[in-house]
Amino acid sequence: MENIDKLFDKAVTEIERMLNTKTVVGEPIQLEGTTLIPLVSVGFGFGVGSGQGSEPEKGSGQGGGTGGGGGVKPIAVVIVDADGVRVEPIKSGTASVLEKVVDSVSKVAAAKTGKDEQESKGDG
Repeated sequence: MENIDKLFDKAVTEIERMLNTKTVVGEPIQLEGTTLIPLVSVGFGFGVGSGQGSEPEKGSGQGGGTGGGGGVKPIAVVIVDADGVRVEPIKSGTASVLEKVVDSVSKVAAAKTGKDEQESKGDG
């Protein structure tokens, strides 16, 4: 039973180590005056079990085990720019995350180019 307690304690310690604000709120990405902050959903599950035989005629033994699994799923991107702060949800999967980031960067670049063109027309 002592081994199961150690396995359980180790599993809980690792989960506590993994879960912090940086797990669900990613590092901000700075792009030409715009900040992109990824948000993710984290899920996990685990189990611990043990057994001990006590019949002398069949022999005696012990057994134990632990197992678990988890996943990280991108859910949104927080966009902070000159127009304010907005949250853009992500449909699903890595491809959508990349598409959302590329789309956001494209919009920022287009807005910046448009402002630059307007400023240069105003100067002339």
